[in-house]
This record gives sequence, C-alpha cells and structure tokens, in this order.
Amino acid sequence: MTGFVSAMVEAWQELRINKTRILLALVGVALSVAALTSVVGVGNLAREGIKASSERDGGRSATLGIGVYGPSQPDPQKLEAAYQGIIQRYGITYYSRVAQTQQGFQFPRGVQQVQLQVVDPGYGVIHRLDVRQGSWFAADDEQRLAPAVVVSEGFYNAAGRPNLATHPQVTLLGAQETTAVMIGVVPDMFPESPPSAFMLTGAAERAGVPRSQGGQFKFWVQDGQADALKAAIRTDLQLQFPGMQAQADRMDYASQGDPFAMVQLAVGGVAGLVLLLGAVGMLNISMVTVRYRVREIGIRRSFGATSGRVFLGVMMESVVATAVAGVAGVMLAVAVVKNPWIESKIAPGLSEYPAFPIEAAMLGLGAAVFVGALAGAIPALVAVRVKVIDAIRF
Repeated sequence: MTGFVSAMVEAWQELRINKTRILLALVGVALSVAALTSVVGVGNLAREGIKASSERDGGRSATLGIGVYGPSQPDPQKLEAAYQGIIQRYGITYYSRVAQTQQGFQFPRGVQQVQLQVVDPGYGVIHRLDVRQGSWFAADDEQRLAPAVVVSEGFYNAAGRPNLATHPQVTLLGAQETTAVMIGVVPDMFPESPPSAFMLTGAAERAGVPRSQGGQFKFWVQDGQADALKAAIRTDLQLQFPGMQAQADRMDYASQGDPFAMVQLAVGGVAGLVLLLGAVGMLNISMVTVRYRVREIGIRRSFGATSGRVFLGVMMESVVATAVAGVAGVMLAVAVVKNPWIESKIAPGLSEYPAFPIEAAMLGLGAAVFVGALAGAIPALVAVRVKVIDAIRF
C-alpha cells in the first residue's frame, strides 16, 4: 500500500511539473471521453424516445390484438361474452376494447369533426399515455351522467384551454346532443395534429355515439406468455365462432424482436471508434515524451529505483492524468445530454426525460482509465529498459 500511495504522489508531482505538456495531451482525452459518453447518453435517450412513441402506437410489450372476422359481423353480445370469458380464464389485468369513429363537437369557433376513440380504462396503461393535465379514466367514470372525455392538446386548444378544475363541458353533436366533461389532456401525436379525444365504451353507448364495425380487443400480457396465450385465445374464439376467422396477434414494437438492437450496435461502434482515437492520440504523446525523459529515468535508476517502481511511476502518471480528464469529460457530456434543447430534439415524444444513464458515466470513466493504462504501459515498458549509461550518453 505504501508503494502504491508513493507512486500516486510521485505521479501527481510529475503532472504538476509538466502541467503544460500534460494539459495539452489531456484536452484530447477529455474531449474523447466526453464524445464517447455523449454518444452513449444520446443513444439511450433516443432509444427511450423511440420506445415511448412505439408503445403509444402499438402498445407495451407484449400487447395482443384480438378479433373475429367473417362474411358477416359476429353477434356483439356473444363476442363481448367471449372476450370477458378470456379475461377471467387467463387472469388478464389490463385490457381494452378499441373502436374509432368521427364525432362532431361544438367548439367556440364552430362545429368540428374529431377522431374519437372508444376505449376502456386499461387503454391508458397499455399504450403508455402521458396525461399532462387532469387524469385518465377511472373505473367509475363509466357511470357518470355526463360522459367523461380525455382530449388531445389540439382539442384542448380548440376548446379555449379551459381550467379542468372547473369541470369544463363540451357538446357532442349527432343523433342526440350530449354534454361531456373534459377530465384530462394528452399530448398530440405530432405537431399540428388535428383534434382527437377518448371516451369510455359504456359512456359512448349511452351517448349514442356511432362506432365503426370490426372493433378490436387488446390485452397486455407478459412477454414469456405471449406465444402460448396467442394460440390458446385463438383456439377458444375459433370454437365459439365456427365458420369465422379468429385472430390473436402481437401488435407491440417488440413482436419481431428487439427493434433497437441495430441502434445499440451503431452506438457501440461509434463509441468504440471514439475510444480508439483517444487511446492512439494519448499513446503517441506518451511515447514521444518518454524519449525526452531518458536522463531523468536513468538518474532514478542510479539511485536504486527498481524496474517495477519505474514502470509503476510512469504508468500511474498517465492513469492519474486521464482519470482527471475522464471526470471532466463525463461532466461535459452530462451538461450536453441533459440540455433541454438537446432532449427536446432527440426524444420529442417524451414529456419526462430519464436521468443521465449511470452506465454511460461509468463507461466514460472506465474508458479514461483504460486509455491511461494503455498509453502509460507501453511507454513504461520502454522506460524500464533505460540504463544508467543511457542517461550519461543522453
């Protein structure tokens, strides 16, 4: 321990003596570590953004889409009973009926057709909907006398952005006029998207909202059970609806394997290239500078310094310096990746951004130490071969 501490102190003193030369060398290392850490951090942020968008479109992993199709539409009551039987039989917690229709709404500037999705409370969990104001549907919202609606940001703007705490009302137009209450606001799918809204299935039926035929049922199940449940559910429905085609397929982003594998490989390749460039640059500088220290190393050997002590001293100079540069590089990377403008451009689909990944910070620090060890070990081997006579000749 004493030898290691003394080597650290000696390395620090050497860095102070040659601070100008070392500083110039470490600027490149710090920038390389910052680039490496930023690449991994930005890649992780982009992955989370793509994942969130994919889950909003197709559902979480694993989401099953269930349907029965044929020459004619199946009996709605029988189909509903079959779906409820599947839920009870397989213990499915999160499920939702999904149907879409166009519905007229009365806005302050006139009537406008809105895409209305008729769903169940589980839809919000399955599709990872982020409610920015108010709340998503609760189980008892279906019993409201005035049906509840969760609206998009575009709908909310068209309605005049009322205070949700006052239970703002909006009128549905059609065969019968119905007064609904806005309880939540979700972000738009993309900028300037048209107004859209969600309503619960039971409330839509009582309000007389026409729905498109061939609606779908969605289940959120565990990844490991998805394939077995697909086959079992398809068989159950086929037995209950002979002569019709029963479908049970995965609809989530992970149904064809990990779609982010190529992104991760690309990020890893770029990070490795950045690390390699930083290591080669530091190694070149170390090899050049050790040639100018022949006299110093020879004098150390003349005073009894062992080969191990010379090796450790030269290598630790590089390790200590690059470790400090690594800390600076990681701090710079955190400042870049967590910049609000960068986050909004890389992952526009997220409303809450993840913390800076600890694995990226550890990778940056580890890369700095690795570069220091590599850039110090080879020059240290050269330094070990220096003899006292070399110092005299120098």
